[in-house]
Amino acid sequence: MKRQEINRLQAILLIVFLIMNSCSKFLEVEPKNYVSDEITITDAASAQTSVRGIYDALASSGYYGRSFQSIGYLSGDNLQFTGTVVYNQQFIIHNVQSDNGTISSVWTAIYKAIDRANHAIEKIPAITDPKLTSTLKDQLIGEAYFIRALAYFDLARVYGGVQLLTKPTSSLENITETKRSSLEETYNQVKSDLENAENLLPNTLNRVRATKKTAWALFARYYLYTKEWDKASSYATQLIEETTNYPLIAPYNSWFANNIVASPESIFELSYDPAFITGNSAHRNSWQPTENGGIKDWIPNEDFLQLINNPLIGGNRNTLVAKTASTWYGNLYYRSNGTDPAYVLRIAEQYLIRAEAFAEQGNLEAAYEDLNAIRNRAGLEAIGYKASSTTKETTLLAIENERRLEFAFEPHRWFDLVRTGRAATVLGITDTKKYLMPIPLVEIKVDKWLEQNPGY
Repeated sequence: MKRQEINRLQAILLIVFLIMNSCSKFLEVEPKNYVSDEITITDAASAQTSVRGIYDALASSGYYGRSFQSIGYLSGDNLQFTGTVVYNQQFIIHNVQSDNGTISSVWTAIYKAIDRANHAIEKIPAITDPKLTSTLKDQLIGEAYFIRALAYFDLARVYGGVQLLTKPTSSLENITETKRSSLEETYNQVKSDLENAENLLPNTLNRVRATKKTAWALFARYYLYTKEWDKASSYATQLIEETTNYPLIAPYNSWFANNIVASPESIFELSYDPAFITGNSAHRNSWQPTENGGIKDWIPNEDFLQLINNPLIGGNRNTLVAKTASTWYGNLYYRSNGTDPAYVLRIAEQYLIRAEAFAEQGNLEAAYEDLNAIRNRAGLEAIGYKASSTTKETTLLAIENERRLEFAFEPHRWFDLVRTGRAATVLGITDTKKYLMPIPLVEIKVDKWLEQNPGY
């Protein structure tokens, strides 16, 4: 080989080495808001950074940034799959496998949020920095409790009873010898964390960070799932009565159109503001067509399009969908810069929670008042209540149908049909084992204490 060629080869190898080395160092850099080392949380500044890190995990693409939410809407009956990734189709045909990539990413993302919350809950109380006032300390700890409650609630909805981890770890790989808890025990953990959050959080208005009001909203949803109707309606009422802070705004798309963030209807949303949350929302790419720069993994199916575009059923909620020259697509997530909020708790849900709770308690007239508040905002006529002919069953079905459209592209439909026992009738899923998703196969392989859900 000529010396000139040798020199050129050496130069190329040096460049490759430098690139690989720099890439390696780049990949090893932890996100700015990540705090896992127990020594890191030592003062007011690091305490606040640690809590920002919990929100960052909550907003990640594996959690509310896309994957977790996709389980809720793909597993329902509003969408069809048009992409090439097989594991997305598994949710639509209700044949999810334990090696499904979404299932694995959701599990990891939620436990990452829990671990970050655990660090904050354990370390912040011991801080003596005078800049960390007792009020601020309570707020930060309360936020951590709230997010941990939400995380365990979401795990329970997807997988059933799970491993309850309440102490920080140096790494998620260090989780050993922890058996799965029952669903009841998991829900009890949610309730305990929510009670702590409610006691510690300020009773202020903040739509992008947890407050006492945020805890009330999740309590209302929690009691809906546990079928404690009086408590569900009581918590929902506290928020509904704050008409100045949480109005139903019309028309329907007022809470998401025109790049709005933290609309008056939001109780809690994740706003992808670089000053607070690292990264962008991953929703848009899967919803928008190629003409708009997306990949359109899934689109509204024909049955849903007929409902949402029927002015007597969908009303002005048809703004949830749009059409190119040949294809309909969902338009809730549309912002080209990836800053679409992740909608976690809205006041509309509180109305329909209370309506369902009232119906279950036999107060059908009150149930229709709340149901019609939602219909009125959508530009629809009220459904008449008739004491002589209106039944609990017809009322609950009307609420179910309204929830299907109101939260069409939010993570509710699948979980609604499972919790009400309607999945068999509506979706034709008679195998009740499929009402829970499989524990990720990769987790089963590395943790001998982790048992798989039946049927997988």
